[in-house]
Amino acid sequence: MPRFDALAEQFLNYLIVEKGLAERTIRSYGNDLSQYFSHLRAKGLDGISPGDRVHIVEHLLSLEKGLLSARSRARHLVALRGFYRFLVAEEMLAEDPTKGVDLPKIGLKLPEVLSVGEVERLLAAPDTTRPAGARNAAMLELLYATGLRVSELVNLRVQDVNTEAGFLRVMGKGARERIVPMGLPARERLLFYLDSARRRLLKQHDSGFLFVARAGKPLTRQGFWKILRKYADASGIRKRVTPHSLRHAFASHLLEGGADLRSIQMMLGHADISSTQIYTHVARRHLQEIHEKYHPRG
Repeated sequence: MPRFDALAEQFLNYLIVEKGLAERTIRSYGNDLSQYFSHLRAKGLDGISPGDRVHIVEHLLSLEKGLLSARSRARHLVALRGFYRFLVAEEMLAEDPTKGVDLPKIGLKLPEVLSVGEVERLLAAPDTTRPAGARNAAMLELLYATGLRVSELVNLRVQDVNTEAGFLRVMGKGARERIVPMGLPARERLLFYLDSARRRLLKQHDSGFLFVARAGKPLTRQGFWKILRKYADASGIRKRVTPHSLRHAFASHLLEGGADLRSIQMMLGHADISSTQIYTHVARRHLQEIHEKYHPRG
């Protein structure tokens, strides 16, 4: 297990790239973790373990004794929960010790959701007459059509996509495979990119990755983040737009349309989906029906 500072750096980088959190929020999380690590060091500890629950509770109590507000203590716990869940997801920790530790009772803000109109403007922003624009249009369309995490999007391989049947095979967190349907607009954008742009981007190179940059290398998460920010500005969207914004819009718009939570969870990869042939077939058919019926671009 790496030391405190190295773990914090990995986690904060994940928040920047994967979650797209604001710089001020990242600094606050970093300060919260630094205070917690100081608490652990004061107790003679130099590592993280699944048995840290008692230390987490003691730390929160010490903050209360220091007259820290309920909102600030809640933010501390949110930072610690995110940190420990990240370690569990990265398989650096077997269990999350923050389970069962309650937040102070305060009002919590709901994340701001992009409207269907704002998403439509964003998806229309790339210039598809250029190879990079055709690639970017396909990535944006696919992200909104499937609710993928940005890390899942940039790591897609050509064989993961079935444009004829209209689904993706995604390897998500914990090496769990899931099937995600995509609507006709995403399929058309993807086929246009594959037919007219990908080979031009590859030039003389080979690559198994679906979305490629220079020399056949996959587009990075940071690269896609810059692309998204550029198109959001060009679209005149005043809300903060991150890769997670499209994932959140995907789920919110399906839910608003009447889709059931269980189906949305399966598509997002929050539920454990069996990889057996029979179950995958049933899930694929059911999820395609849900997607076609309820997604704005299904």
